[in-house]
Amino acid sequence: MNTVQITEEKNTVTVDETTNTVTVTESNATVVTVSTEGPQGPVGTAINLDNAVDDSILYFHAASGTLKADDTTTKLKLVNGGNF
Repeated sequence: MNTVQITEEKNTVTVDETTNTVTVTESNATVVTVSTEGPQGPVGTAINLDNAVDDSILYFHAASGTLKADDTTTKLKLVNGGNF
């Protein structure tokens, strides 16, 4: 529930919770927009690039639950004798 405290009786304050707007009317109308941060998305998988080298290929490392790119899996190692 939103609350608004009015300290001067000469002003008019209107709160619209549907559009998240607060309108303060004095001698001239003033519109104040109020917004709140929405819910965050799900947590993704961490990507570890600490040991990445040229032509590293990203792979999932189950023991750490992360995606990794390092010198153990590169394009050259897959092409020259890699396990398919």
